[in-house]
Amino acid sequence: SYQLRGEDDCFALRRRFDLPDLVDDLAEFLDWFGLERPAVMGVSFGGVLALNLAARQPYRFQSLLLQGVGARFEKGLLQQVAGMVLSGYPLPSDNPFVNQFFNLLFGSRQKPGPLFQFVTRQCWQTDQGVMAHRFQLVKSFAMDDRLARITAPTLIMAGDRDLLVSPRSLAELSEGIRRSRLVSLPGCGHLAFATRPERVAEEVRRFLSDPD
Repeated sequence: SYQLRGEDDCFALRRRFDLPDLVDDLAEFLDWFGLERPAVMGVSFGGVLALNLAARQPYRFQSLLLQGVGARFEKGLLQQVAGMVLSGYPLPSDNPFVNQFFNLLFGSRQKPGPLFQFVTRQCWQTDQGVMAHRFQLVKSFAMDDRLARITAPTLIMAGDRDLLVSPRSLAELSEGIRRSRLVSLPGCGHLAFATRPERVAEEVRRFLSDPD
C-alpha cells in the first residue's frame, strides 16, 4: 500500500492534480516495485483509482479486487451534504459531533471503543482540504463504457448496508466487467474491510485461489 498524493502534505494542493494524476501515481508505484502483473485491491476511493488503471492498461493486473465502489459516483443526499460540509465549513480536528456521522460508514451505530476510535483517527489524519479535493475529483467518476476494457478477473465485494454504493451501481459494475464475481457481505457497511476484516480476507483468498 502507499499514501495518496497530499496525504502527508496538504501543501501538495498548491500544485493542482486531478484523478488521472492519481491513477498515474498508482502505475508508477507498481513500476517502482517491478510488479508486472500483480493482484491489486482497491477500497472506496482506492477502488476508483484501480478501476481507472485497469481500464487504461487492461493487461496490467493479474486480478482486481474491489470493496466499497460502484460504477459511478452516487449523487444522493448523503453525498451532497458531505461535499457541502467538507468544502464550506472549517471543522475542528477529531470533533465528537462530526464523528457521529462516521456511523453511516459503518452501516450501523457503533459503540465507543477501539474500532470506532481507530477509524475516526485515521480519517482525521487526512487534511480537510485534501478530503474536499478528493471529493470533488470523485464527483466526476463514471466508468460507463470503459468497464468493457477491463480484462482482469475481478472480485466485487459489497456490504449490504453500504450507504455510499447503490445496488444499481454495483449491478452496472458487475455486468460491465466480463470476468467479474459479485459477493455480498451481510451486515457490513462501507468500512467492511475494517469491521469484518476476516470475512474480506477470506473472500479475497477464495477468489485468488479460483478467480474463474
